Amino acid sequence: MSTLTETIPRAVDLWFTDARLFIRLEDGREVGVPLEWFPRLRQASVEQRAKWRFIGNGIGIHWEYIDEDISVNSMILELS
Repeated sequence: MSTLTETIPRAVDLWFTDARLFIRLEDGREVGVPLEWFPRLRQASVEQRAKWRFIGNGIGIHWEYIDEDISVNSMILELS
């Protein structure tokens, strides 16, 4: 008998360009999405964007100063 296991994508790194937010997943994949998808991040200063932390052991990202939370899984699904 076999069992299905679902792998939860977890981020291990994060960076920005002028127009995109990128994450590196623990399996080595890199995902980039437009900042246009996240108006609070798009309007935030470079300093505000730099003050982030992973939540849930890398399943999400939180920016306290701009009150933004992004699910890693949602970033991946939006690209599908």
